[in-house]
Amino acid sequence: MNTLNSIAGSPVEDILAIARTLGWGASDILRTYYRELATSDLDVQEKKDGPVTAADLAVNRYVLSKLEDALGTDTFGYLSEETYKAKSAALPQEWVWILDPLDGTRDFIDRTGEFAFHLALTYQGRPVLSVVACPEMQKLYYATLGGGAFVETPNGTVRQVRVSGRSRSAELRVVVSRSHRDDRFNQLLEQLPCQNQIFVGSVGGKIAAIVEQKADVYISLSGKSAPKDWDMAAPELILTEAGGQFTHFNGNALRYNTGDVNQWGGLIATNGHCHAELCNAAGKMLQQIDAAAS
Repeated sequence: MNTLNSIAGSPVEDILAIARTLGWGASDILRTYYRELATSDLDVQEKKDGPVTAADLAVNRYVLSKLEDALGTDTFGYLSEETYKAKSAALPQEWVWILDPLDGTRDFIDRTGEFAFHLALTYQGRPVLSVVACPEMQKLYYATLGGGAFVETPNGTVRQVRVSGRSRSAELRVVVSRSHRDDRFNQLLEQLPCQNQIFVGSVGGKIAAIVEQKADVYISLSGKSAPKDWDMAAPELILTEAGGQFTHFNGNALRYNTGDVNQWGGLIATNGHCHAELCNAAGKMLQQIDAAAS
């Protein structure tokens, strides 16, 4: 694995410090909205790809303004869930920040506490630095390419995180959503060799569960819609730097800022020990499910 030595001529530590500060700032904003405002005050707007709240928009403004002030817009591009326009071309910059101000908006509205903040920096379409903050857990996960993955708490305590050593497919724990599960996906889950399941809302929270060794597998399967770049970019690097793997069912790496923000098809994140086996099994199962439905 290559190690990230500098970012656009700046020390990695300097850029990471900016991202971590923004992660904690975003957490404070989200916790304020979550704890102090009634649902009726969140100005919930139902949109095609899910709800948007005043909290999403407040964090989006905060993060983008801070990043653009600190780093400018020539070298760095900015791709955000709240500012992306359909049918946009890929951003021209090699360095692109990908932001999800509130991953798990439905969980935020439903008060499950299982929401997260995602911020990733990509280089030529692959993540090289990321932050995932889980405000209600008061934890911030961060990683740099080749530098490992870590979790930080508000008192400044930092520890490295690693995936579990579980290697028998039958003993692996699958982390799944309570919602966002159609019949096709449920059929796939029912046929997996690993049947132990835990439930967590946001993608960031799911990957946090894997790097905290509470779970081992996460699967995403697109249907009429698909997860987006901002759902996956930041959590992916946290997982892979903690020793896991995150790919399409066919083993191909995810690509970001391609001009299509949708991550179509089947995606699988694991602790790495049975990754190829599960990719192969999931791909074959999906073919059978789709053939039976046609």
